[in-house]
Amino acid sequence: MYNKENEVLLAYSFEVVAIKEREEHVRHAVSRRHFRYAMEPHIVRRHGDDVQRTASKRLMGKVAVITGGARGIGAATAKVFAENGASVIIADILDDLGTSLADSIGGRYIHCDVVNEADVESAINLALAWKGKLDIMFNNAGISGTEGSITNLDMEQVNYLLSVNVNGILHGIKHAARVMIKGQKGGCIICMSSSAAIMGGLGSHPYSLSKEAIIGLMRSTACELGVHGIRVNCISPHGVASEMLVGAYRKVLGKKDMTPEEVSKIVGERGSLLKGRSPSLEDVAQAVMFLASEEAGYITAHNLVIDGGFTSASSNMSFIYQ
Repeated sequence: MYNKENEVLLAYSFEVVAIKEREEHVRHAVSRRHFRYAMEPHIVRRHGDDVQRTASKRLMGKVAVITGGARGIGAATAKVFAENGASVIIADILDDLGTSLADSIGGRYIHCDVVNEADVESAINLALAWKGKLDIMFNNAGISGTEGSITNLDMEQVNYLLSVNVNGILHGIKHAARVMIKGQKGGCIICMSSSAAIMGGLGSHPYSLSKEAIIGLMRSTACELGVHGIRVNCISPHGVASEMLVGAYRKVLGKKDMTPEEVSKIVGERGSLLKGRSPSLEDVAQAVMFLASEEAGYITAHNLVIDGGFTSASSNMSFIYQ
């Protein structure tokens, strides 16, 4: 039976419910804003300049193994990883350098000759013993090897180069993949290649062979491991004034006292579309960090070339743009 008082009470009840729903919606919206603000990187400005840096830790809680991590690109990457919250294991044959660096970044060092599969497995087992998992494997160790004409190559030296540059990375992928598959949380494997794999004439025959083989291995393993959420990628730098490249320049140019700065200047003038700009160790380390981070979460089977455009285009005829 119709009752005016009941109608008023019912309308009032609906209004109370609507108000509560609006209040709940507002509360959740404010909560989401606060959460988003807390999760956003905090931007700080350095005193004395306009350079902005983020205080976010892009690899917080991650555990990484870096072969050849005692110096050069490996060492620069170890520092960047640690600065971004990762626990880093440096695996190398340079015990003094590796131990000192590991101590300085709160990491661990292990002697590791990547030619020996057992050494690589031990480095990965150290990650498990220390932190109980492995998130990132950076297969960085490599050598420049023998040079000279294809007609005079010493095959013993060639085979040794391949055992380091190719088999060493194969060992790293194999044992990292085993642990990551078992952990069932995905992972990231990054392999060091080179611009010599992209363009002929940038490295010796054996070196070029090894670096292009690495790209093929990366792509095939990415095909297999993707189903487990494991990403596999390559980094291919060009012209980084590492000890390896500086040593090669000294030998070829007959200048034993040639400095990294001189090598960088030559690369910036002749080996880059960004005239006067040569790559630094940190440029490569930042690229490795990107591939290791969640920002690259949908990138796999990719070769990231860091060459200032050198292997993609030539500026020899830039006069036509004038």
